[in-house]
Amino acid sequence: MISITPSIYLDEREITFAFIRASGPGGQNINKVATAAQLRFDVRNSPSLPEEVKARLLKLAGKRATEDGILVIEAKRYRTQEQNREDALQRFSALIQKALEKPKSRLATRPSAVARGQRLEAKKQRGAIKRMRREKEEINHDGIHH
Repeated sequence: MISITPSIYLDEREITFAFIRASGPGGQNINKVATAAQLRFDVRNSPSLPEEVKARLLKLAGKRATEDGILVIEAKRYRTQEQNREDALQRFSALIQKALEKPKSRLATRPSAVARGQRLEAKKQRGAIKRMRREKEEINHDGIHH
């Protein structure tokens, strides 16, 4: 069992690991040792998470989730399989914890009467400036140069 929060646990059988060759540092081992960890978790079919958390998790995952709802996290920061496996698990649990937070519901607000008045006054001033420019241009096009 993997503990995400005190109330939420994931069965380890829900997570699969694949080890692949990593790009980056590794010296002589780079072409022969598969050190990068690839964590896969089927979000849509997980019995451990509530539906709303699954939806938020898929949204947060973005392009790390496949069209089938499988979350894929690649960890290749370290040179050993075990460190990369731990890194992938930590990133996975951080992502789930973020998905567990309910977004704040937005309260609809309306501008105050004063704010509306200020906005209209600013529009009137801007219009007056443009009107004055227009009158100046008409004078200039009559052939009179200033």
